[in-house]
Amino acid sequence: MNLPMEGFKVLELSRTLAGPYATMLLADMGAEVIKVEQPNTGDESRRFVPPKWNEESCYYLSANRNKKGITLDLKSEEGVAIVKQLVKESDVLVENFRTGTMEKLGLGYEVLKEINPRLIFCAISGFGRTGPEKNRAGYDVLMQGFGGLMSITGDEDHPVKAGMSIADLTTGIFAAFSISSALHGVKQTGKGQYLDVSLLDGQVALLNHMATGFYADGTYPKRMGTAHGTLVPYQAFKAADREVILAVANDGLWKKLCLGLEWDDLLKNEKYRYNYDRVKYRTELVDILSERIAQMESIEILEKLEKVGVPCGPIQNIEEVLTHPQVIAREMMMDVKHPNIPNLKVPAFPVKFSETQTTARYHPPLLGEHNNQVLQELGYSEEDIEELKNKNII
Repeated sequence: MNLPMEGFKVLELSRTLAGPYATMLLADMGAEVIKVEQPNTGDESRRFVPPKWNEESCYYLSANRNKKGITLDLKSEEGVAIVKQLVKESDVLVENFRTGTMEKLGLGYEVLKEINPRLIFCAISGFGRTGPEKNRAGYDVLMQGFGGLMSITGDEDHPVKAGMSIADLTTGIFAAFSISSALHGVKQTGKGQYLDVSLLDGQVALLNHMATGFYADGTYPKRMGTAHGTLVPYQAFKAADREVILAVANDGLWKKLCLGLEWDDLLKNEKYRYNYDRVKYRTELVDILSERIAQMESIEILEKLEKVGVPCGPIQNIEEVLTHPQVIAREMMMDVKHPNIPNLKVPAFPVKFSETQTTARYHPPLLGEHNNQVLQELGYSEEDIEELKNKNII
């Protein structure tokens, strides 16, 4: 069977992570993605090193597979004209310039929808294209702070960012989902539309029950390390050899934990029987659990709790995750054939389709790798292309 997005063409005018990640997800699903980069310099993520692999940025490699790559000077008349030609035959355009930049280039939505009324125009930005902050640039760490994530992440006195670029990546996911939905709408109405996707909106959406809770009673959670505001014990504990996670999400699991570790005294203690009370006596109970767990090896704790069905596990480093039998069985690292990296591996698409599983059809493109192919398909001759090269337009 064909991949779900086969037949759709996506023109990508984005760089760094949120936009490229969104288009990579679409490309994994079968869409033809043409990535447009600045001549000579390219996507700035090509220079986000370390880490690098055979002189290629791992940042770039991880977000740009299954795409064709061309270079265009968007400040030139010829470059803008080529974009407009590509728009005629594209279903989607994705850009993440500062607010107003596409309009200054003569490539705003109002212009492009006249060329292609079915076009889905996805604009990704830090703060969105409306509102008092619309002109501000937005980077991942800034949005983790501005969007509330860092206010609830870290120890009491030390806010920290998430280890990965969570604001960029979730924005990319939201963008890919919205584009897919909008394409379904085109089938029904025959009309495209403008999608305004921002890192800030994505972070607010991720606040989820915490945002609702604030409007319910005016309170909001504080930073609690690995602990949970409404569940106890639901956090990391230091065993004799390493930290382990206990996820006791209900009273039934509390009973199983006490039985599994033979803590009859805690099971019989009425103060800890119900989660409401365990939250009330959090400090006292966590101190007791911490002292006991510190005397045990992690393997003993995990084996006993897994036997009785209590969710638990170690805090693994990246090597442990990638070499774990479950991750290997799920084929979550994808081999990609690359002209400069003989054994390139990147994280795979994280959903398993029974009939249309994704593959790595193309390596992350070298800078301008598909210039000739794409321009020839638009009708440019070899002489035309050579002239564009000499003028540094491609």
